[in-house]
Amino acid sequence: MHSPTKPILFILALVTVLVGCSDAEVETAQDEQAAVSEVSAPAISATDIGAQWASYGSDYTEQRYSPLNQITPDTIGELELAWYGDLAERGGSYETTPVVSDGRIFVSAPWSKVYAFDAKNGSLLWKYDPEVPGEWAVNLCCGIVNRGVATWEDMVIWGTLDGRLVAVDAASGEMLWEVQATDREKQLSITGAPRIANGRIFIGEAGSEFHMRGYLAAYDASNGEELWRWWAVPGNPELGFEQPELEWAADTWNGDWWETGGGGTPWDAITYDPETDQVIIGTGNGAPWPAEIRSPGGGDNLFTASIVALDATTGEYRWHYQATPEDSWDFDNTQQLVTADLVINGEERHVVMQAPKNGVFYVIDIATGEVLSADLYVPSANWMLGFDENLKPIINPEANYGAFGDRGFHVVPSAGGAHSWHPMAFNPDTGLMYIPTNYGSFPLVAEAGARMGNQLLSINVGKRPQDPAPVLEGAGSYLLAWDPIAKEPVWEQRLGGSRAGVLTTAGNLVFQGTSDATFSAFRADTGEQVWTTETQAGIVGGAASYEVDGEQYVAVVAGQNRRGAGYWAPNFARLLVFKLGADATLPEMITYTPPELNPPANFGDADLLAQGETHYNAHCASCHGNNGRVSSLFPDLKYAAALNSSALFNAIVIDGALQNNGMVSFSEFLSTDDADAVRAYVVSLSNEAKNNPPQFGNAPAPAPEPEEEEALHEE
Repeated sequence: MHSPTKPILFILALVTVLVGCSDAEVETAQDEQAAVSEVSAPAISATDIGAQWASYGSDYTEQRYSPLNQITPDTIGELELAWYGDLAERGGSYETTPVVSDGRIFVSAPWSKVYAFDAKNGSLLWKYDPEVPGEWAVNLCCGIVNRGVATWEDMVIWGTLDGRLVAVDAASGEMLWEVQATDREKQLSITGAPRIANGRIFIGEAGSEFHMRGYLAAYDASNGEELWRWWAVPGNPELGFEQPELEWAADTWNGDWWETGGGGTPWDAITYDPETDQVIIGTGNGAPWPAEIRSPGGGDNLFTASIVALDATTGEYRWHYQATPEDSWDFDNTQQLVTADLVINGEERHVVMQAPKNGVFYVIDIATGEVLSADLYVPSANWMLGFDENLKPIINPEANYGAFGDRGFHVVPSAGGAHSWHPMAFNPDTGLMYIPTNYGSFPLVAEAGARMGNQLLSINVGKRPQDPAPVLEGAGSYLLAWDPIAKEPVWEQRLGGSRAGVLTTAGNLVFQGTSDATFSAFRADTGEQVWTTETQAGIVGGAASYEVDGEQYVAVVAGQNRRGAGYWAPNFARLLVFKLGADATLPEMITYTPPELNPPANFGDADLLAQGETHYNAHCASCHGNNGRVSSLFPDLKYAAALNSSALFNAIVIDGALQNNGMVSFSEFLSTDDADAVRAYVVSLSNEAKNNPPQFGNAPAPAPEPEEEEALHEE
């Protein structure tokens, strides 16, 4: 943690002491920072919403729009680094959006840890570690991530990977209360940021990929007491239904869907609308992925892949729209929901907007649930044929790959989504929505019971469809400006991308980072790039803007692993804060040199290697990588010293020797012979890489092919 005037060695020592601190150690940090806190008393009024960034999406609208306008295309040439704060956690992506309230800035980190800094000078105020057990990593779909915190009165509240809600004092970091919000016996987690309104915390959970049954719950912000719970999919009919609407939802399912849980987890998209006192949520995909396997014979499978409005006080159902009936393509609706007042056909409408993974942009009347428009924001989508008179998608029967055996299907947009979780932003001045967009395809082959790592997807990631992938003109990753009234694109910027969140401001600017370690600003009206800076680490979360003592700041977390040719270099994570006329600088960039490849000689015949490849794809690839087809969140096993020892490899894989680091035992799924086969396969990959060494450095890797998403699914 550094400010321009702080001695570097002192600050580095302080950060080292604070890493992994307990409640008792938080008090020590408070004492050491007391003098700084008194000198830099909060300069932001709690009532001045424009000067703060008080929640994940800035305010109830989730527009990610700042009314601050000091920084403009004319002044942005003076935008420089004001201060930065080092973040210690490694091995995971930083997906947080900074939250700013009463002069303090809060960011979450991997393993659900939270930092608090002075928003003006960057002094570290406290750090809280909820001490999530390392072995919980096996219960996670997509990494040890956390997207952010919520503030309410004098509290900071967030969810943890092991399903707890934690509330601490905003000034001191002292724990006020904690509650278990999920069933600890099930593979459920919390990775999204809570939303809070009228003293109620709204939070969902992740777990569809483990066949968990999704729900949204409300809790009392004063003590964590659960107030109500709304289930997204019906359970076993013989046990009765928790809500009246689940009875008719059950008619949209077939087979014994409750045996798998059904999915539908609302893990990210939550928006409170004060005008109607509704909480609007987006639900997750069905489980397993192919609809024909989870619900033989068809059915819409409510309320998966849907936008749902609930009474915020009682949790009672108000209305829904299912964006992707019979979803087989991981087209969840967990992307952010944005509210606004738009003039449509001469009439002002209070609407909610979403650009989910299926490639369709929706505008819906909040009060009634009437779908006002549904239009493709990418050039094409082959999972549907169009819409009926009620704007319900007409599913393309050729896309039902669950009924085709090994034939498979290349879905457009890709399973990674035309827009994944990375936040979009709406600017009421330009009337445009800025969407991190990807246009591509993805290969899907169904196989009942097949796994991807620890995920129970019933797709075989080692197989490709029999038909070739489609040729898509304009495929790639870009930042899209979309007009929700004219229902058309206004501009696209290929210097932006699909894998980082967006901030827009009244200064006619759009800010977005990139995974190749840059942070840029574009004109909001035209998309012209007007500023960029190196960040030394990739950015995937959203930025925030706030004001202290009359000065506008822009804050973003850079903490994504930098991708070299074939290797993920360690991340050097920091909170970066910019303002006009500042003069702080980052330390000199360290060029990363990966460890030397030192595998033993290849061993095993073709059958053993094939067995190892099958088990690797099923149990290892989702965390350790598979030639770019899935995200690599943990060490590249080609470099593992344990490859040289069958006993050591088995101690890790079978006996769980590294379970405290998140590498649990796989003895439930693999025998020692299976583990030897996996080792043989990885050894062959390591020797191949050794004989054909990749080129390392700080240059970004080439963009992946359209169908080779970095992640299939992110919760």
